[in-house]
Amino acid sequence: MAKTKKATTNKTAKPAPKKRKLVLSRSNKVLLGVFSFLFAIALLLSFVSYFLYGNYDQSEVNELINRNETVHNWLGKFGAYLANLFLYHGFGVASFILIRFFCLLGAYLVLDLPASKLKKTLFWDLYLTIIVSVLFGFFNQYLPELGGVIGFEVNLFMQDYLGKTGTMLVLIFGLCVFLLLRIKVSPDAIKSFLEKKREAKEEAEKENTTPDTTTTETQSAPTAVAEEVPELVMDDAFEPKKDESEHELDNITLSVKPSQFEINTDDLKPTITNASEIKLKTEPSVEETEAPAKESFVIEQLAEEEVVSENLSDKLVEDFGEFDPTLDLSNYQFPSIELLKDYSSGGITINQEELEENKNRIVETLRNYKIDIAQIKATVGPTVTLYEIIPEAGIRISKIKNLEDDIALSLSALGIRIIAPIPGKGTIGIEVPNKKPTMVSMKSVIASPKFQNAEMELPVALGKTISNETFVVDLAKMPHLLMAGATGQGKSVGLNAVLTSLLYKKHPAEVKFVLVDPKKVELTLFNKIERHYLAKLPDDGDAIITDNTKVIHTLNSLCIEMDDRYNLLKDAMVRNIKEYNDKFRKRKLNPENGHRFLPYVVLVVDEFADLIMTAGKEVETPIARLAQLARAIGIHLIIATQRPSVNVITGIIKANFPARIAFRVTSKIDSRTILDSQGADQLIGRGDLLYTQGNDITRVQCAFVDTPEVEKITEFIGSQKAYPDAYLLPEYVGEESGTNLDNDISERDAMFREAAEVIVTAQQGSASLLQRKLKLGYNRAGRLIDQLEAAGIVGPFEGSKARGVLIPDMAALELFFKNEENDV
Repeated sequence: MAKTKKATTNKTAKPAPKKRKLVLSRSNKVLLGVFSFLFAIALLLSFVSYFLYGNYDQSEVNELINRNETVHNWLGKFGAYLANLFLYHGFGVASFILIRFFCLLGAYLVLDLPASKLKKTLFWDLYLTIIVSVLFGFFNQYLPELGGVIGFEVNLFMQDYLGKTGTMLVLIFGLCVFLLLRIKVSPDAIKSFLEKKREAKEEAEKENTTPDTTTTETQSAPTAVAEEVPELVMDDAFEPKKDESEHELDNITLSVKPSQFEINTDDLKPTITNASEIKLKTEPSVEETEAPAKESFVIEQLAEEEVVSENLSDKLVEDFGEFDPTLDLSNYQFPSIELLKDYSSGGITINQEELEENKNRIVETLRNYKIDIAQIKATVGPTVTLYEIIPEAGIRISKIKNLEDDIALSLSALGIRIIAPIPGKGTIGIEVPNKKPTMVSMKSVIASPKFQNAEMELPVALGKTISNETFVVDLAKMPHLLMAGATGQGKSVGLNAVLTSLLYKKHPAEVKFVLVDPKKVELTLFNKIERHYLAKLPDDGDAIITDNTKVIHTLNSLCIEMDDRYNLLKDAMVRNIKEYNDKFRKRKLNPENGHRFLPYVVLVVDEFADLIMTAGKEVETPIARLAQLARAIGIHLIIATQRPSVNVITGIIKANFPARIAFRVTSKIDSRTILDSQGADQLIGRGDLLYTQGNDITRVQCAFVDTPEVEKITEFIGSQKAYPDAYLLPEYVGEESGTNLDNDISERDAMFREAAEVIVTAQQGSASLLQRKLKLGYNRAGRLIDQLEAAGIVGPFEGSKARGVLIPDMAALELFFKNEENDV
């Protein structure tokens, strides 16, 4: 029974069999290589004999089954069939190139060389075969064997569309591609080859003229010596005559008597051009005769080491390809556009009467204030129409800017926004809301070519501009986004639009979301994609963070993640996450050293003001750290708030959030707080927003994505195969005051008992209470609070809230002290 049970257990625990790659043994490789080599020889014999006896065998090719038929091909009927297939019906003479490939394949297999390197050779051999076949196809009417049927038919096809001249130009270009990319024949290489040939020719000519120059130098050198040294004794026959032959000049030698003079070599240096070509016959001195023979001096030159052309990473890439982070979810399918609903009905409807009426009212109002207009143009958008006017010369822009309320009164419009002047144009813009606005659906934005073809790291489709163009921005370039606006003006829909854009464009391996939702209802739909796209703390239940304490831990955990990623970037010697991931894809970073593919992390906070009110500096400090440092390592922040006041959107946050989105606000002060300029108070609501990333402000109608659409998308993604768990952030241990203190009674403060009585009586554990009641300084009151926590009288630190008191009344406190005395 035990054996049966054990066998059953092993059977159930056996993993699923993996797909095995086809691996040939050594003997099989040799056999296959020999076969390939012999097949190449067979092709060669059949091809050669085809040109000798092809005319005799041509009529017998179709009757090869009949054994009585005789053929002249050296390989018999099989050779005749091969030659007819390759030369006549195939590529013609270019088929000889294929013989080379089969020979190489056989050699590689027999010698046990990596056959994978033949992929490039096979590609270029086939390429050259096709080019040569088509090139010879020009002469196919005279010799069909040159280009074969393929070359002839391809020529006819190309000549029908390009003509003979165009076909020849295409073939010449194909040959140039082969010469440049395969044989590496470039103009620079030809130039260097010609230069080397010319240099070799010049050196050969110089070698041929060397004896004459040597003779000339030999003649001139003694003359110079004679002029410098008058004591030099020369033979009478030294001075040559003009009619003497060259042979007599070569036998001239210079005899020197060292007893008469000493030659100063320094004086001879400027005169003799090449001292090694002059032989001085001197009598050996005593020192030279007594000097020992010189030892043989052999210089051994070691061969230089071979330079490895490819490193390990290149070999890994060649064998296995680049690292693909999406392989874990290789069958993942992006959500279909059909999951989104199309709210627009045939696009923007232009009301000609409304445009004409608004134009007349604008012109009339400006003329009432003696402002003449040279030109006016209207651009119709989904919700707003932009009227661009060019005033007459001499009109001040400020004069038109001050008429904002008057124009709004004449048009009876909800809000008029004047842009004076429009950046990059010499016009003044007046934005007037349409009476019947057109809703911008998320489907129309996602399906637009501008979003589908966006070459961005984190593309976000916000909506459409006044000119009805899809507005797409890169979150990685922002690098952080601040969204603010009054209640009910579209912030939550804007967040859903941002998240939907990333879900439609990025694979789960490439981006992760950290979602903070103090309202607890806005982002709950994204729980379904927890194991695909969300990130959370280890041993944490819900991935959507709603508790303020978990928010603090998550933000500090992101700071730890940021520091860890910067250490990885430092080890990899790169500057940002894109360079790091490119290096990791090319297998230049070793996972055994801690390196890993880094996905982008997007932190989304739906209501930032609530966090600031409840946690204060504990939230603002890590947010500021992430905003200042995290953009290079792929952590990007999106913060939304409905309270754009200076105590929520502080100076540190504004300085690190250059990209801002302002929905409609109630006052110009709030508009200046968000955008540093007014204009958000003149928006019409329902997704109407202003976007800025620096100086320019763009008006955009935010795309509308409803809750049922988000639910369909998350259900579609959640129903697919997912990772075992959500993306785990580093574990963070909170620094809770007093938890590390020892409960040592002897080290307690003298006023410990009084402090405990004050705390229990007030049922409020705070250091400020002890300061007031016991008239203590802050440091001593803080130490007392830590000691009370270590003793178990007050609870742990809870941010800006007062600590909880764990002892309910004075009677329980007296009992607590009695128990401590008994323990002692």
